Amino acid sequence: MRDEAHQQQTAAFAAMLIKQAAWPAVIVLACDGFAPLVASARGALYAPIAVLALLVAAASAVVVLGFSALLLFDALLFRLMASHSDDVSGGAAVDDLLARMRLKPAPSSPRALDERIAGTRRLLARQRIAFAIFVLAFLTAGFWMPR
Repeated sequence: MRDEAHQQQTAAFAAMLIKQAAWPAVIVLACDGFAPLVASARGALYAPIAVLALLVAAASAVVVLGFSALLLFDALLFRLMASHSDDVSGGAAVDDLLARMRLKPAPSSPRALDERIAGTRRLLARQRIAFAIFVLAFLTAGFWMPR
């Protein structure tokens, strides 16, 4: 891959990851702050389904925030890759950093950029599934329970 194209692609992907990590985290934090208040005001805390939904919403909120943290870390790794002139040296720098942090063993050969992007997209899909579970549980707990 050309040097400039590699840098633009990885920098653009890192910027997209930052946005995709931030907005679900902000929504989850904002909603979790007032979910018990809304559920209590609507009398949902006396319904077992609503209490279960609040517990599911809280658990999925933790999962969403965890995935957001992982996506932010991946975004920083992609920014590190973008700071190098080509795909191979950027991948080697990321692999070296992960090995020095003892997060992953050093591979024999660096993975291609497309493989790294595909792995991060799978992580992004998992975050979206957890966010969808959070939204459904949140709505069940607070807004769809009768008075």
